[in-house]
Amino acid sequence: MADKALLVIDLQNDFCPGGALAVTGGDEIVPVVNRLIETFDHVIMTQDWHPPRHSSFASEHTGKAPFETVAMPYGEQTLWPDHCLQGSDGAAFHAGLDWTKAELVVRKGFRREIDSYSAFFENDHETPTGLAGYLRERNIADLTMVGLATDFCVAYSALDAVQEGFSVTVILEACRAIDLGGSLAAMTGMMKEAGVRLV
Repeated sequence: MADKALLVIDLQNDFCPGGALAVTGGDEIVPVVNRLIETFDHVIMTQDWHPPRHSSFASEHTGKAPFETVAMPYGEQTLWPDHCLQGSDGAAFHAGLDWTKAELVVRKGFRREIDSYSAFFENDHETPTGLAGYLRERNIADLTMVGLATDFCVAYSALDAVQEGFSVTVILEACRAIDLGGSLAAMTGMMKEAGVRLV
């Protein structure tokens, strides 16, 4: 399994029940993810890591509410409740997650003016996180993705990974979705079309 890695996406307190941007059943995947971590030689985590007053926060846009959209220089941006603030308990990994085996933690969304769903690129689809280069240098070509949320950070990571030439599998049992206005069906369709293996 030297050329394979498990990518655990944003399994953080703020995305679990009781968090600022809770995904329904987000904590339910922790035992499944932990079992997968045991079976992989290489494990990588991502962590949403926003500074205060991030531009994707609805609180930064007068008259706007969470889940509305605004036009940003890089395209349409969904606005979110303030979440995953750097160093906060909400940004920490879920307490039950066995993350100590992780060889790399990719922090994203730390640039105030641009959001970042994907583990590979900021939302401008141009600014890289460096993950693709890291994987290539280690000859890892096959990625299995799990985490939160299926229709946002998992899907965007999977689509970018395929575009970067990686083989990608998403284990749906180990993901949960926000499903904002049909986003789950839309992003699942896009992943299938791109060649992501959904199991």
